[in-house]
Amino acid sequence: MGERSNPTYLGFIIARKSVIFLFISILFILSWFFILRSTNQNRVLAYVSVPEPTLLPQINDVSNGSTMQNEGEQRGTERSNVKDKTLQCKGKVPPLAEPLKVYMYDMDPSFHFGLLNWKPERDGVVWPDIRADNVPRYPGGLNLQHSVEYWLTLDLLSSELPEASRSHREAIRVKNSSEADVIFVPFFSSLSYNRLSKVNHRQRKNMDKELQEKTVKFVTAQREWKISGGSNHVIVAHHPNSMLTARLKLSPAIFILADFGRYPLRIANVEKDVVAPYKHLVRSYVNDTSDFDSRPVLLYFQGAIYRKDGGFVRQELYYLLKDEKDVHFEFGSVRNHGVSKAGEGMRGSKFCLNIAGDTPSSNRLFDAIASHCVPVIISEKIELPYEDVLNYNEFCLFARTSQALRKGFLVNMVRSVGREEWRRMWGRLKEVERHFELGFPGREGDGVQMIWSAVRRKLPLVRMKVHRHQRFSRSSSS
Repeated sequence: MGERSNPTYLGFIIARKSVIFLFISILFILSWFFILRSTNQNRVLAYVSVPEPTLLPQINDVSNGSTMQNEGEQRGTERSNVKDKTLQCKGKVPPLAEPLKVYMYDMDPSFHFGLLNWKPERDGVVWPDIRADNVPRYPGGLNLQHSVEYWLTLDLLSSELPEASRSHREAIRVKNSSEADVIFVPFFSSLSYNRLSKVNHRQRKNMDKELQEKTVKFVTAQREWKISGGSNHVIVAHHPNSMLTARLKLSPAIFILADFGRYPLRIANVEKDVVAPYKHLVRSYVNDTSDFDSRPVLLYFQGAIYRKDGGFVRQELYYLLKDEKDVHFEFGSVRNHGVSKAGEGMRGSKFCLNIAGDTPSSNRLFDAIASHCVPVIISEKIELPYEDVLNYNEFCLFARTSQALRKGFLVNMVRSVGREEWRRMWGRLKEVERHFELGFPGREGDGVQMIWSAVRRKLPLVRMKVHRHQRFSRSSSS
């Protein structure tokens, strides 16, 4: 008892117990470290295996291999077991393993090319023979900026030609809907609105509204709509006022839109739908050899100054900027060669203002891109095409409306961009401009292919919605 009550002996016992406790604590911490490390590696491998391989080339393409390639290098060890090496490509799109399969309804010509005054040569013919070089022309002027459905339809028709190459195609038409990833509705809704919505002494009915109602009746009666709930259908409504009657009834579908400015979230939103570019009206700047010093105008805007809705900002900015040195801010329209004059002005400017008008987006942004004039975007509500894979910060400047309306803010912001930084943005504009080109025949990485690629990236959500819709199909039929 005397020895155990000795203070020296008690101190030794306490010290020994402390060492043992510390040793056990260290072992416990190390065991958890190895467990978490192992779990994290499994998560990384699980994450890598989730995306479909066909999505990866598109992500690499629009980022020109920079951002995604650097990320791939940093994770090289973690991804060593992954067979898909497409992220390592530098700016070149590898051929797709399988294009998006699209089933297109053979709707009556009155829904599409009949709106361009095309008439079939015989009964039963629905589509023009695009090999005969007699493709109906889309009307020019402001109509052209919302012509997305026209180019998508031509692209699907051309995919069926025997000589059609799949090397650059993001989508092909299939004749059996059971093979399709999505169902395309070939209704030229923007053209219908522009040509048939006006009621006057010549046209006493809103023919556009009637055509929308016929579209709803036709589409919702199809077997493909009934078994999917419509979520795998693709409908173009690029003009902000198109499909006003039909949009609610067809809202389960993927809409291809210019923006969401006139849509409630329950009908259209960035998760479900696709934002497509306007077709620019100015000529593309081919063989652009301009430079920072050869573009004398610092900041350019020409267009309608007094607009409704969010367009009040244009009026306020006009009074702030009209007397600034090296700033061009004037009223303009399509009349009196207004488009060609605007194109010349943009080519001679370092920065071009893109301000909200009646809607958050406008064709002016895509005119600026085609002119290699660095866009200055003033809008908090704008949604941009393919922004999930394209970083607009590399070739655009952004400002909030409240900032832009402060005296001197915009001028100081653009003046803060030096020569080398501007050259980098200008160079990036020239690299990405092809992604906004809409035309026929299509080219690798052009706007038509980018839109189909954006539709492809919606497929996981589409499949989930279709599966959910089909949950009770057996019990409902019994």
